[in-house]
Amino acid sequence: MTSTKIALVDLKRQYQGIAQELEAEALAVLRSCNYVSGERVSSFMKDFVQIHEALFGIGLSTGTDALHLALWALDIHHGDEVIVPVNTYIATAEGVSLSGASVVFVDHDEYYNMDVQDLARKITSRTKAVIAVHLYGQPAQLDAIRQVCDAHSLVLIEDCAQAHLARYQGHSVGSVGRVGCFSFYPGKNLGACGEAGAVITNDNALHERMRRIHQHGVTDNKYHHWEPGHNYRMEELQAALLHVKLRRLQDWTTKRQANAHLYNELLHNVTGVQCPREREGTECVYHLYVIKCQQREALAAHLNAKGIATGLHYPTPLHRQPAYASLGHKTGDFPMAERCASQILSLPMFPELTPEEISFICEEIKNFCMGRAS
Repeated sequence: MTSTKIALVDLKRQYQGIAQELEAEALAVLRSCNYVSGERVSSFMKDFVQIHEALFGIGLSTGTDALHLALWALDIHHGDEVIVPVNTYIATAEGVSLSGASVVFVDHDEYYNMDVQDLARKITSRTKAVIAVHLYGQPAQLDAIRQVCDAHSLVLIEDCAQAHLARYQGHSVGSVGRVGCFSFYPGKNLGACGEAGAVITNDNALHERMRRIHQHGVTDNKYHHWEPGHNYRMEELQAALLHVKLRRLQDWTTKRQANAHLYNELLHNVTGVQCPREREGTECVYHLYVIKCQQREALAAHLNAKGIATGLHYPTPLHRQPAYASLGHKTGDFPMAERCASQILSLPMFPELTPEEISFICEEIKNFCMGRAS
């Protein structure tokens, strides 16, 4: 397989398997001349909400908008603080910044998710909410996080952008906190053919507020605006294409999990490599398969030379990003995130990845770690 090129995420393989159905749906939307927030959005969201065990949901334009909308509808604004893991994509923190509130970072645990002890230390009289991110598809420790939130009367928001269908202690992610925020960016486990997102909740009053805000403050009368809002509507085209993919999401999730288990089996006890772990009582959906290696750069270069793509999620923790330099953090403030950022490496992970390809990838990792790289 030395001539094989293995992508980190191969969207072409997914498309080829459902091309006719996707193209038929796209053509139907074009012919309908109904392009925004119509029946296809409603139908998709009805099924999406149901499989995530929630009562209400709204289709949106992006996952970033989902986070901003949730905070906006919860009346979180200037003067408030929202606690966010420092190890996440910047969109999580951006949602807070867009609301006018202050971002407060916390370190992560051995599962790459929010450190609950650090969370408890960072709460102040200004803290109003906590955003728990289910990073890489691994559910955060929701019971402990919720206990802390309940003890301090804080709102728990779930960032589920990488965790469609993941479960924690028998519950679907997104349904445990006050609101769950999802992204359908193309590379996600459930990805649009463009941009899209969603919020889900079991709180009817919050749902109604988000429904108003996401469409210019309107509820049922197009020109009756209850409050200033925004335009965060999902397009009919994206809803139609997402609905095609939603029917396959469980199968794709099962394949991701099987791929992860094969990686674990083949890389077990390989000196120099640490495989990801699953917290007891969780069902990880492996948006990413992330290993740790102290020789990360050299290993990535070796794999690239063999035609194997890798990624870094994420190479620079948020407290060291220029966007949040004003917070005044210094190196050493978040030791776990800083240490892992220099060691993590994302290996190819997508449902269509074959056992033969995973075996090839693992064999090359073994060759590198045993000094047989060539």
